[in-house]
Amino acid sequence: MAPIRIVVAKPGLDGHDRGAKVIARALRDAGMEVVYTGLHQTPEQIVETAIQEDADIVGLSVLSGAHLTLFKKVMQLLDERDASDIIVFGGGIIPEADIPLLEEVGVAKIFTPGTKTQDVVHWVHRAMTDA
Repeated sequence: MAPIRIVVAKPGLDGHDRGAKVIARALRDAGMEVVYTGLHQTPEQIVETAIQEDADIVGLSVLSGAHLTLFKKVMQLLDERDASDIIVFGGGIIPEADIPLLEEVGVAKIFTPGTKTQDVVHWVHRAMTDA
């Protein structure tokens, strides 16, 4: 079986990527193929990378407060590109009250600060098994 392919991305103007790098490394160490896009990616760039890399999953890290707009745009673009089979999860400074709104647009899971890396790894394995 091919390894799980994940694109980890930092959309928007947020310049803090330590958490994204920690998650990317944990996923890679768990045997997954991980592409980290770097800082300041547009939703269009993220979706293009996910399609080009044949990603199974996209992980978005948002600390800027623009999570509702950025996640919604990524989900919309995936749908427009017939790539809505790519699972999207995210993490960052996201208020609990906004999580159901993100789930409504199709985001599979949101991880908040303090989440253990192993919890993310286990969730990704379960998400791929369920998919």
